[in-house]
Amino acid sequence: MGSMLDRLLHRRALRKWRLAASRADDTSLSLLRVERNQARQLRTHLDQLIHVADGRLALPQIGTSYFPKPHGTDWSWRPELWRGPLPTPGLSSAPSKSKLGNEVTLFHDCHFSELTLRQLRNTREADLAAYGLRMDVFKFDGSFLSIVIDLPDSARHGLTREHILRVDTIIETEKPLEIFARLNIANGPNTEQIVRELPLNEAQVTVEFDLAYSRLNEKRVEKIWLDLIFEAPQMNQVILRDLTLSRRRRAAL
Repeated sequence: MGSMLDRLLHRRALRKWRLAASRADDTSLSLLRVERNQARQLRTHLDQLIHVADGRLALPQIGTSYFPKPHGTDWSWRPELWRGPLPTPGLSSAPSKSKLGNEVTLFHDCHFSELTLRQLRNTREADLAAYGLRMDVFKFDGSFLSIVIDLPDSARHGLTREHILRVDTIIETEKPLEIFARLNIANGPNTEQIVRELPLNEAQVTVEFDLAYSRLNEKRVEKIWLDLIFEAPQMNQVILRDLTLSRRRRAAL
């Protein structure tokens, strides 16, 4: 009975908004303003539903946060770009500080950008992430290029110098390229930075950041972000099929 009522209400809502859209050119401005505000409120919830539904219904399963984790992991995360479809899937001639989704930002100092970023659908049987990130670099007249990934607040809660933070990624490059991962932890007036080079001769790339060697102020951790830094990236294509982070405490000695 409930499903029949739902279908009836759904058809009625469709008729309402179909009619409103068809007559928008002639609707009075006062009514049009009301309908626009209602439509925007409705769209917010619809976009959220579509994002989550797409994430649960496609294969490889969109939205999944599953990936192998070391024993003792107390926090793990896959950024949204690799989990589900973004409202804006790509950027061309991307200026510095361009964002792709809420967590990924491009930084460079090119005078003229010949950079593109695009979210792509993973379809290989081996892929655990539903989506990947492709970056195409043509002419590059800058001195640096990096992709910054902002970690959620949950990454800093309970963080101590006893933790090891691990990054796992699958990277494909058109030609050999040096890539560095830099972990940044803002704590009070200071920002602790740890840099690791990614060993790109391996299919699955793993780097670890041992916070025991940092000067982290555990009581003042405010923000954490990860830089992926690309050296001499011109005329190259880089695909990050997956990127995940996890955290565990160091084994007691």
